Amino acid sequence: MVKRLFTHRSSTQAIPEVGDIPRHVAIIMDGNGRWANKRFLPRVAGHSQGLEVVRQVVKSCAEKGVEFLTLFAFSSENWRRPPEEVGFLMKLFLTALEKEIVRLDRNQVRLRVIGHLSAFDPVIQEKIKEAEIRTAGNTGLQLTIAANYGGRWDLLNAVNQALVAHPEWSQEGLTEDHITQYLSMPFAPEPDLFIRTGGEQRMSNFLLWQLAYTELYFTDTLWPDFDDQALEQAFAWYRQRERRFGRTSAQLESDAPDSP
Repeated sequence: MVKRLFTHRSSTQAIPEVGDIPRHVAIIMDGNGRWANKRFLPRVAGHSQGLEVVRQVVKSCAEKGVEFLTLFAFSSENWRRPPEEVGFLMKLFLTALEKEIVRLDRNQVRLRVIGHLSAFDPVIQEKIKEAEIRTAGNTGLQLTIAANYGGRWDLLNAVNQALVAHPEWSQEGLTEDHITQYLSMPFAPEPDLFIRTGGEQRMSNFLLWQLAYTELYFTDTLWPDFDDQALEQAFAWYRQRERRFGRTSAQLESDAPDSP
């Protein structure tokens, strides 16, 4: 097995750069079904409207200077939903891959899809591969879609891959660097800002390793209602956060550029 590219150290080992604009934003897009129910519409109508919001959020993040955007589209636990809803989500995913890729490519967005993808229909797997290849050279926003993804799966998969590729590590002991390079996103820094819409306040098995020092923002806004103003509110909240990474407030003040 070829060793995976590893370019970013974890926030427990190194202090990442911090700016007013989060470099990496991760979002759980929750509330599609409740949005539809409030309007006496079928749940699938909420998912369709949610896709419209994805388009706008991708555009807005690119314009604001976000470098990496990761969206939780379908968890490994979402297979438990009613079969008709799962079937619709698969069709919606396939349609998005077929139609949105032209728009993404035109706007220099690079697309990656992470997760246990072998569970998907071969047609979807092939469309994912085509989309990733088509956008591989793009230099704009790096968009990652987590599909059939679970944080625990990611960790177990990384450990197993690492030990298969390097059996000697089982004797030496695994380090953070060993594991990080085999996680689903070795190409991206850890998220600076996590957003969950829909009012729930939990991680739901999303990026468990990567969110160790991420700022966690929860909003009652349902995903289909999450507009530019809601995104800016999340960014404004983020700018007020004091990101210490284990340091004290006094240390941050002494390290500030304007400090005497």
